[in-house]
Amino acid sequence: MRIFDPHIHMTSRTTDDYEAMYAAGVRAVVEPSFWLGQPRTSPASFFDYFDSLLGWEPFRAAQYGIAHHCTLALNPKEAGDPRCTPVLDELPRYLMKDNVVAVGEIGYDSMTPAEDTALAAQLQMAADHGLPALVHTPHRDKLAGLRRTLDAVRESALPVERVLIDHLNETTVKEAKDSGAWLGFSVYPDTKMDEERMVAILRAYGPEQVLVNSAADWGRSDPLKTRRVADLMLAEGFTEDDVDRVLWRNPVAFYGLSGRLDLDVAVTDATHEGNSILRGQPRDAPAPDIADAAGA
Repeated sequence: MRIFDPHIHMTSRTTDDYEAMYAAGVRAVVEPSFWLGQPRTSPASFFDYFDSLLGWEPFRAAQYGIAHHCTLALNPKEAGDPRCTPVLDELPRYLMKDNVVAVGEIGYDSMTPAEDTALAAQLQMAADHGLPALVHTPHRDKLAGLRRTLDAVRESALPVERVLIDHLNETTVKEAKDSGAWLGFSVYPDTKMDEERMVAILRAYGPEQVLVNSAADWGRSDPLKTRRVADLMLAEGFTEDDVDRVLWRNPVAFYGLSGRLDLDVAVTDATHEGNSILRGQPRDAPAPDIADAAGA
């Protein structure tokens, strides 16, 4: 079984999680940029975070045989904070990076005018850069949030067929499906979907354009939820082809819209002189003087 988790925050997870995910069949992930649990106080903290998603985390994932891509954005939770909104001015230079396969997470948290502005700007960026968009629907008043999201998409230059509406549930799935957007479901303890509800939705609405993710992060979450959904699908009579479509081919098709998805993994030896991670000189640093080092 091959699994592609299309929404997981590996920055929040351990190497033990990578090992367990690989053993469960996970071979690819997409990590959307998101709120870190406390407010950022300057755009520079976003840029350091973006750099880690573009460099460090793909390196870490490759050590465990997993292809890692990311989506970048000013997230809805911080879209109304004037300390953070200058991120929008610098975001285009990050969206040109090869490992970025969508603009996201964008969307709504509290459905404020500031969030309207950030969403519209980033939908335009997605259109300008030829990227799809990953859209977060709010945790509160989810149906109203979905409708406001779809209105924003329809007013934008980005076709709805290039949008993944995430964190859907039973109250929002029909309208999202009718819109023509891709459908994202987060299987996450307590606050989102569970395996049984997810399988019931697949039975009712079919597997077409459905992406299932764990959304695992620093909260109580489980990076193996994708595998648990796959196992339950098989137990409930879905075919192996159905499982492969939902857990692999659909995420490949959606993020493949970016033209940047590369699922080949170059596994890296991460040890050096007993260290668990390769260490090296900063790019612009002079090489050490061997004679001086020997006499030190």
